[in-house]
Amino acid sequence: MILKYLIRAALLAVLVGQVAPVAADVGPLPRADIFVLGEVHDNAATHVVQAQIIEKVAPRALVFEMLTPAQAKAAMGVDRSDPDAVAQATDWANSGWPDFAIYAPIFAAAPKAAIIGAAVPRERLMTAMQDGTAAALGSAAAMWLSPIAPADQQAREAEQAEAHCGALPPEMLPGMVAAQQLRDVAFARAAAGAFDDMGGPVVLITGTGHARKDVGVPSYLAAARPDLAVFALGQFEGSAPGADVQDAFDRIILSDRANRPDPCAAFTN
Repeated sequence: MILKYLIRAALLAVLVGQVAPVAADVGPLPRADIFVLGEVHDNAATHVVQAQIIEKVAPRALVFEMLTPAQAKAAMGVDRSDPDAVAQATDWANSGWPDFAIYAPIFAAAPKAAIIGAAVPRERLMTAMQDGTAAALGSAAAMWLSPIAPADQQAREAEQAEAHCGALPPEMLPGMVAAQQLRDVAFARAAAGAFDDMGGPVVLITGTGHARKDVGVPSYLAAARPDLAVFALGQFEGSAPGADVQDAFDRIILSDRANRPDPCAAFTN
């Protein structure tokens, strides 16, 4: 089903100087209620892997970090075998995400699954950054939010500093951690809600950082919804990460590194 989309993604990869996506062997998959499939957003090969897994597990719902509820509703009304139609319906070109051609295989792999948008509105992110995650979550905080230990808070702030090339002032880092936590909880709630409404399996499409079992979406599902079996996939470029990071996922898949400009150049120029 996804062959023509793989060809299209491969052509796009060539045009932008990436390595053309190669279908990795995802291997056997366990039974799970929710599959949290991490990705490297601009790496076409990671989306090929996600599409392969989706075809294998035949989810009843696809939850997207990238879509708002309105965009998801619009996507439900078009033929997913027509990537141009999906891109136009979701106004993908103005979304800020990489070209839709590399996401098209994901939509095509589940032509009848419900599409759920889990993107967090900017105003709620700003509330989390200014007043904390609990303030942004409101009444949902009691069920879904757990305090972050001081050592873990320091580690998360260090990760945010590294992710932003050391360019953020230290006083901004707690807010960045709160925004990340808010997204993790929002994605977890959306996936659990989809399972409650439609049954499983449910697939969540998100960045690999959100797929971590120790600090990401699976950690909040484990705490708030231990009744749900969760599978966490981490996708990385080049060589494998350290053992501590590998332990944060149920499976690791490696892809060739995408050819992209230095992401830190914007902070130094």
